[in-house]
Amino acid sequence: MVINRSKIGFGGGCHWCTEAIFQSLVGVEKVEQGFVASINSNNSLSEAVIVHFNRKCITLKTLIEIHLLTHSSRSSHSMRQKYRSAIYTFDTSQEEAVNSLMVKFQNHFNEKLITKVLPFRYFEASRENFINYYFKNPKKPFCETFIDPKLKLLLQQFSQYVNPDKVVHLQQ
Repeated sequence: MVINRSKIGFGGGCHWCTEAIFQSLVGVEKVEQGFVASINSNNSLSEAVIVHFNRKCITLKTLIEIHLLTHSSRSSHSMRQKYRSAIYTFDTSQEEAVNSLMVKFQNHFNEKLITKVLPFRYFEASRENFINYYFKNPKKPFCETFIDPKLKLLLQQFSQYVNPDKVVHLQQ
């Protein structure tokens, strides 16, 4: 029996935003929202999600492309320690695949991608009241201002991967 489930970590912006984006995708079975640490200079906790997905429904390449387009993957700012632009890998095979994809993606961007490919080391889940934040609070000003535009971008550029039941309020 072939196992088609995998997981990958993504950090970049607020984990409420990142969680909502990946929760909206077909083939994503679970999104764990919280804080991830890697190694060396990236060993501090930074907002991130762990995405559990079915490779038959959505590819690692598609997930990475969505991640790069839905956060500031090309600009540094003063909050980068809290919002590290990263892809967290769970083994060396996955790390090699992600690094190869990142080289190819760089060719599609004018600015240099600052997103780091880092080994996953530690995860600390968010408090319960923050988990599934967007779908519990879609009308909050933060959600309408910051998350809705990212979900609209998903609908425009990746509609074949978007679960219409999740973003029905944006399609009206």
